[in-house]
Amino acid sequence: MLEKLFQLQSHGTTVRKEVVAGITTFLTMAYIIVVNPSILSATGMDFGAVFVATCLAAAIGTLIMGLWANYPIALAPGMGLNAFFSFTVVGSMGYSWQVALGAVFLSGFIFFLLSIFKVREWIINSIPLSLRFGISAGIGFFLALIAFKNAGIVVDNPATLVGLGDVKVPEALLFFGGFVLICALSFRQITGAVMIGILAVTVMAMMFGMVEYDGLVSAPPSLAPTFMEMDIAGALNVGMVSVIFAFLFVDLFDTSGTLIGSAQRGGLLDKDGKLPRLGRALMSDSVATMSGAALGTSTTTSYVESTAGISAGGRTGLTAVVVAVLFLACLLFSPIASVIPAYATAPALLYVAVLMASGLKLIDWDDITEAAPAVVTALMMPLTFSIANGIALGFITYALLKAASGRWSQLNPAVVIIAVVFVLKFIFLEAA
Repeated sequence: MLEKLFQLQSHGTTVRKEVVAGITTFLTMAYIIVVNPSILSATGMDFGAVFVATCLAAAIGTLIMGLWANYPIALAPGMGLNAFFSFTVVGSMGYSWQVALGAVFLSGFIFFLLSIFKVREWIINSIPLSLRFGISAGIGFFLALIAFKNAGIVVDNPATLVGLGDVKVPEALLFFGGFVLICALSFRQITGAVMIGILAVTVMAMMFGMVEYDGLVSAPPSLAPTFMEMDIAGALNVGMVSVIFAFLFVDLFDTSGTLIGSAQRGGLLDKDGKLPRLGRALMSDSVATMSGAALGTSTTTSYVESTAGISAGGRTGLTAVVVAVLFLACLLFSPIASVIPAYATAPALLYVAVLMASGLKLIDWDDITEAAPAVVTALMMPLTFSIANGIALGFITYALLKAASGRWSQLNPAVVIIAVVFVLKFIFLEAA
C-alpha cells in the first residue's frame, strides 16, 4: 500500500528512511508548538486553543502535502507572519484577532486561486530578487526586535525611542544562554537544536523557581475559543488590503522558495529543472492556510526545516505523513507548553532571525538601484513594526529609483502596479 501511494522504489527510498527523515524534520521544527501560542496569545487569544490549532494546522497541512503532492515537505504556522499578526495587525493597527484571522483566510483563498489559474509563476518571476532578499532579511530583523523585547533586552526610551534594558536580570541571562546554546548545537548539527534550547532555558527557570512545573501530559485543551471565530466580513475593510497582501506575498515567496530549495536538495526536480506537481504543492499550502485560519492560527506555510529530513533521506510524502502524526501526538503535551516563558522562546526567534538575515549576502551590493530598495525594505519592517510597511516602501523605492536612474527596462508591470497601489494607500488610507 505504501509503495503504491508514495512510489518509494522509484524515489530510491525505503519505509525506514522515510520514518527517520520524518522524525528528523519534526525535531527541527517542533519549537513552533510552543513559540506560536506564545506569540498569538499576546492578542488575547486563548493559549490552549492556539496550541491545539497550531498542532492541528501543522498536521492537516503536512498530511495534504504528503498524501496529495507526495513531497517530504512539512508545514506549520510561519514565523514572522505570526508576529506580524499579533504585534502589528492587532497590536499596532488595532484590529481584533478575529478580523486578523479573516485576513489570513482571505490571503489563503487568493493564494488558492492564483495556484489554480497559474498566475503564481508570473508574480514570482516579476518580483526583483533584491526585494525578495530584502523581505526575508526584514522579517528576520522584525523577529529579532521582538526577541529582544520579550527578553527585556530592548526597552522603550522617550528620548531615543529604544534603549538597553537590564541585562543582569536572570531572564536576560537565560535568554543569552539559550541563544548561545541553540547556535552551538546548530553548528554541531545536533537535530532539534532549537527545541533543546527552549527546554533547557525552561528547566533552568524551574530550578531557580521562576516558573512552576505543571505536569507533562494531559487531555488537549478546548479549541472552542478560536474555532471558526475568524471575521471574514471585517477583513474585507479597505484598510486591510495591505495586510492581506502582506500575508499573501510573504507566504507565496516563502512557500515557493522552500519548495524549490528543498527539491534541489533532494534531487526531486525533473530534467528541465522544474518541480513536478508544483500546483498541488502550492494548493496544499493555500488549503493549509485557510484551514489554520478556521482553527485559529496565523498563516500556515511550508517550512525550510524540511531540508533536514530530506538530508536524512526523505524523498516522498511518507516523510510528511510521519511529521503530521508527530504533530498530532503533541496535542497531549499542552501542560509543558503552557509553562514555557517568553524569554525561553525568545532565543528561538533570534536564531530564526539570524537564518533569515543571511539572504542579504545575495544582494548585488555593487548596484545601488538594487541594494537601496532591499535595505529600505529590511530596515523599515522592524523600525515601523510592520512587514506590510516594509514591503510597501521597498516597492515604492525600487520603482522610483529605477525610473530616476533611467533604467526603465528593468521595471516590469507588476512592480509598477504594486508600487502605485501602495502610494495610493499611503495617500488616501493613511490620511483617513
